[in-house]
Amino acid sequence: MFAIVRTGGKQYRVAAGDRIVVEKMDGEAGQSVTLADVLLAGTGGELQSVDGLTVAAEIVAQAKADKVIVFKKRRRHNYRRKNGHRQRHTILKIVAIGDHKADTAGEAPAAQA
Repeated sequence: MFAIVRTGGKQYRVAAGDRIVVEKMDGEAGQSVTLADVLLAGTGGELQSVDGLTVAAEIVAQAKADKVIVFKKRRRHNYRRKNGHRQRHTILKIVAIGDHKADTAGEAPAAQA
């Protein structure tokens, strides 16, 4: 089963067991969060109703993205400005979509193979 959720102004296609990187959310690593803004859900090609459907996730880590350098220059005016920025983000592991939980038993042998 998959779902499309909206968080931080962006939309993500998720399934149970996925890890996604989203905009900064409040919480510590290990806490569970609920994503209530579900736009679409379904299994294969069949869609389901999203009334009251939520996505349960667990915060894996609070991290920072790679540094972005902002450099401004105006020729012949002795104007140079260099600035750096690291955006904060949260890494989430999707635990369940509605009542469909992640299948951890089937996930381990596939990782070893």
